[in-house]
Amino acid sequence: MSHDGFHVHGPDQHELEHQAAHGDNLAVRVSIMTAILATFGAVFSYLGSSQQTAAADLKNDALLAKNEAIQLRTQAANQWSFYQSKSTKQNLSELAQALTQDEALKAKYAGEIARYKSEKADIKVVAESIEKQADGFDAKVGPLLRQSAELMHPHHVLAQAITLIQIGIALASICALTKVRALFWASAGASFAGLLLAIWAWVPHGAHADGAAPHAAEPPARAEPANTHGK
Repeated sequence: MSHDGFHVHGPDQHELEHQAAHGDNLAVRVSIMTAILATFGAVFSYLGSSQQTAAADLKNDALLAKNEAIQLRTQAANQWSFYQSKSTKQNLSELAQALTQDEALKAKYAGEIARYKSEKADIKVVAESIEKQADGFDAKVGPLLRQSAELMHPHHVLAQAITLIQIGIALASICALTKVRALFWASAGASFAGLLLAIWAWVPHGAHADGAAPHAAEPPARAEPANTHGK
């Protein structure tokens, strides 16, 4: 018997079925109970596996979104570096214009200053647009991780429920072989606890897997130039 699929027909089960076929009342009840428990176990195993797969898909989506945000922020940083380069050239042209007395050179430098300002404005628009896209991807990461954690909660609890049901089936098999009725009630108790756990697994808890909801990812600080941004 496993969490990925229930296999309950061992040698003890064949003996149990033999006793049931010959009219042993306890064996009949144990046989029916183990068949029902095995069915529940198979259903819970399937549900737990499907939850785990869905949670893994969401976590993968969060990783992809984070990677996309990182790539976009690298592109934005490159744009801001380009912006800084234009600002430096603009500053040099402004200094040269202030130092020269030649009107022709002043006009030339004035044209360069105007060109650098125009180019900087275009670069700034591109950089801020890329950063906005990166912020959008970063904003997706927290909710995706939160949904993944919420989906993993039923999976963990269902695994515990399946373990209790396995114990119940094992005790029932021993009961059928030994005729100790106390084991029947122990089996029923373990199985009932497993069923209650399985029901509890689907109760909304709104918590992260480690007990606290994850915080949404915060985007890193923008790599804007320090004091030449507005020139």
